[in-house]
Amino acid sequence: MKIVFLETDTLGGEVDLSYFDHLGEVIKYNCSNPKEDAIRAAEADILIVNKVPMNASILSEAKNLKLICITGTGTNIVDFEYTNGRNITVANVKGYSTQSVVQHTFALFFYVYEKLSYYDRFVKSGDYIRADIFSHFEVKFHELAGKTWGIIGLGDIGKSVAAVASVFGCKVIYYSTTGNNKNANYQQVDLDTLLTESDVISIHAPLNNATRDLIGEEQLRKMKKSAVLLNLGRGPIINEKALAKALEEEWIAAAGLDVLSVEPMIESNPLAKMQDSTRLIITPHIAWATVEARQRVTDEVYKNIEAFQKGEERNVVKQ
Repeated sequence: MKIVFLETDTLGGEVDLSYFDHLGEVIKYNCSNPKEDAIRAAEADILIVNKVPMNASILSEAKNLKLICITGTGTNIVDFEYTNGRNITVANVKGYSTQSVVQHTFALFFYVYEKLSYYDRFVKSGDYIRADIFSHFEVKFHELAGKTWGIIGLGDIGKSVAAVASVFGCKVIYYSTTGNNKNANYQQVDLDTLLTESDVISIHAPLNNATRDLIGEEQLRKMKKSAVLLNLGRGPIINEKALAKALEEEWIAAAGLDVLSVEPMIESNPLAKMQDSTRLIITPHIAWATVEARQRVTDEVYKNIEAFQKGEERNVVKQ
């Protein structure tokens, strides 16, 4: 079988892909190219992709294509009506990034909560060398213990964040975007209650009709002025124009984002002009991307292909 990677750069250069040679002839392209993707896909029996749309315009000439492997969980890049019509199997990867995203959630949180950018600058500027006492209290921060941590989306990642927040001494509450997620370990509340009661809100939900623009101006105005908002789900869950206004006018204390409505970030993003790192940190969609997680996702794709070649179903997505 001919296996074609359309965008290996989305996995990083340090991830080992050499063992895919055991599965067939392997062709690797570093980056997708809208003008070339259809040509590159044409000879593939198996395509390995992350962001390239899997639709008729890309796949119509891929006459031998039997399997699409997505190096992630989301399948929104796939036109399932088209792939089902051609009997092309689609497989994704689940659970590979849980610990990585949980770790990054708290990295974002503590960066803004403890005002680390300010204190880092205080020391590196030489102000600490010139200080007359051993400590410095100019910018205040508080303990996390005793605070309420609200979670939107209590899936595997949300549950792991809840467990860590509990260890820090937080009361954990959650809002289920579907209403179907029940967990006896934590208190389920409606969205308004979560917004008004939480000191920290972290989003770990997928993007769908129920979550798009879930957090807009109305919701941000309901939050505590001392609250921190974190988005580790998908960018369009938060209305960025409303968030920029909320930060500028101090409706909330701070935000930490790993996802944006358009990625890479565009110049017109209303958050792009905000330079106060004590109130906003944005990372470039890296919460999932520890070296271990990227190798894990690659290993899972390998296993998906191996199973397919044996006639077995593994992580097959059916829609």
